[in-house]
Amino acid sequence: MDEEVEIVENYDSWNALAQNLAFVCWAVGILIALGYFVKLSTTKGSKEKYDFINKYEISSLWIAVIVLILGGCLFANSAITHLTPVYIGVRTFVTAAMGLIVAVIVQNLLKFYYPFYIEKRLKLLRYMPRISPKTGKPMKLLSEEEEDAYLDEGMQAEENVFSVDYDVWKDEETGFIQIEKYAGHLHALQCPECNYQTFKVVKEEIVRQPTETEEGEITKHYLCGYCGYKAKKTVILKQQTKVDHSTATA
Repeated sequence: MDEEVEIVENYDSWNALAQNLAFVCWAVGILIALGYFVKLSTTKGSKEKYDFINKYEISSLWIAVIVLILGGCLFANSAITHLTPVYIGVRTFVTAAMGLIVAVIVQNLLKFYYPFYIEKRLKLLRYMPRISPKTGKPMKLLSEEEEDAYLDEGMQAEENVFSVDYDVWKDEETGFIQIEKYAGHLHALQCPECNYQTFKVVKEEIVRQPTETEEGEITKHYLCGYCGYKAKKTVILKQQTKVDHSTATA
């Protein structure tokens, strides 16, 4: 009888420990997610928010989810009333399998569906009117043709091969210029085959270099990271524009 009581007490100790660890994991997971969104809300500037979301959001949410799933696995094992070697193996396998299934589902959601939501938010941030520090008034986003007067030859070359994209904002009252840099292939496109946002440029071939008198040509090779669909597209590169730095104000 005393031996049975001791076994039950051992189960109770394990169950209490597993439950407490589950609560700790849930609290940590929630704090990771909340910490990210608090940091995001206190980040000033549309460009700074853009970079923060793009760099940290999916990874932060993924870490939070893993910790929450671990807490769920511990909680599922906090009500043990009978324990044998076979039962331990079966319970461990089932718990690990369920946790893995949930993790895979969430990972797919973050990888294939969540980017659509992020893309909409990033577009709003990128094209939200910038306020001039000189006048406090909204600035104008220059067109591709207008912005070339404020980009040096290196910047224009980066844009021509689509490795970098620059946005140029101008305060028309004072001439103040603000240049923002974005990665050219930061975000995947929607795949025409599977409709997931996993269609990316994986290779670029410059067929003809642009000059000051002639347009260039580049071939972009696309690959879907989900279904493997491949495609290529020929893009015309605009003529190189000679930069007059005397017109640029910063």
